[in-house]
Formats: sequence, C-alpha cells, structure tokens
Amino acid sequence: MAFDLDKFTTTSEPLQYDDLDFSLFESQPLDEATLRDLRYMCDVEFHTSCYLRDMLVTPSHHEEDAGGFMTMWNREEFWHGKALADVLARHGIVVDYDEVKAKRVKLGWYSSLAAFKQSALTNLAGTDFVAVHMTWGAANELSAVAAYRRLAAMVEHPVLSPLLQRIAQQETRHVAFYTTQGRERLEASTAAQKLTRMILAKVWRPVGSGVMDDSEVKHVMGHLFEGHFDELDKLDKRVQKMPGLEGLTIFRGAFARLGLVA
Repeated sequence: MAFDLDKFTTTSEPLQYDDLDFSLFESQPLDEATLRDLRYMCDVEFHTSCYLRDMLVTPSHHEEDAGGFMTMWNREEFWHGKALADVLARHGIVVDYDEVKAKRVKLGWYSSLAAFKQSALTNLAGTDFVAVHMTWGAANELSAVAAYRRLAAMVEHPVLSPLLQRIAQQETRHVAFYTTQGRERLEASTAAQKLTRMILAKVWRPVGSGVMDDSEVKHVMGHLFEGHFDELDKLDKRVQKMPGLEGLTIFRGAFARLGLVA
C-alpha cells in the first residue's frame, strides 16, 4: 500500500465521534474485561509522546518524511487516547494524559531493546536503523488495528464498536506509512534486512510491553485474541511480505513467549 505524505498531513484531523451518543453507556455499560482492555489501549496511545521523544534522538530524526509523519502521527494517537479516556470516564475511570505521561517519561522504545543497546544500536548507522524503526512501527500498527477491530467485534456495542472502528481506520494510514518506508529501506540494504530480521525475531513484543506489567499484557492479549490466534498468522504474513523477512513469525513468537499459544 503506497503512502501519500502530503495528503496525510493535509487531511489529518482529530478523531470525530461527537455524533456517537455516549449517554448510552449509562444503559449499556461495558463489562470489566472490556474496560480493562480500554484502559490498556488508552495508556498505550497516551504513551506515544514518550516514544516520539526517543525517536527524535535517532537517525530517523534526520529523515524528512519520517519527521513529518511522526509529528502528525503523534497528534492522531493522542486523539485516540482522548477518545478512549472519554469512554472510560463514563464508567468512573479517570485517565489524565499529563499524569500518564509523567509516569511513563522514563520509559521508551529503547527499553524494549535493552539487550541490544550496547551491541546493535550503537553500531547502527543511517538507513539501517531507519529500516528497523519503520518495520517495527509497521508491526506495532498492524497489531493495533487488529486489536481495535477484535474488540469492536467482541462487544458489538452501538457506541464503542463504531468508535473503535474509526480509530482502526485512522491507524491503517499509519500502517501504510510504516510499511511503505520499511519496504523501501529494506530493499535498499541487505545489511538492514539482516539487522531488522534479527531484532524483530528476538525482541519484538506486543504493543504496551515494557510500559505495562507483563501480567497485564498477557491478560489483554489473551482476552482479545483467545480463540482467534489465526489472526496472528495473518499479521505475520503481512510482515513476511517485506524484503528479507520471509518466514518470520514475530507475532506467533511473541504470543508464545507470553504463554498464549503453543
């Protein structure tokens, strides 16, 4: 899927949901497990600013397309978090963006790559690192879209389901950017392919890992995908289409490490 950055930057806007009647949550409240999933998702979306902070000190910062996209992407992710926080507020759960940011400010994308800080990351140069960043981003966004759509289908709620579908639809544009950029970077460098393959295979974990407790990651991922682990194979196939990543099964592998699939 190609990506038009100019179109993205001119059409990016806050998630629209004023037409959804949130008062229906009073007569049709969400169950505890769904609220737990939403709190997780909300925290992840609000954490994006910390992720962006980490990226701004890497070679990606010098890439014009990456820098332009990430500015708008950060805003859209904040709006997603705000929408989810509004849903939670209707259930008496208050999520304050500034409070979440303050708690997460010492965490970031590098925490997920702790084992590679001194070995791989310090030796990365230019486009090789950008290839890892873009492919990692593609995997994250693919899993986010799948998670939002799974929860929308599970709850079949007249307000939450369309809201989640709208968030997922915006996220598909993020998938398109990361996939397009990742493919271009990987095609240009065999070294980038090898490095990206190694890091994703050994380190990639579900979005929220390193930010949330492992027990919470396992609970939410299990709740969303139990009985639907074939969705993981579909996600893996999307990643496998990228140059040099044939046969890679990062989603199956990550869920297996959580003890969710054999």
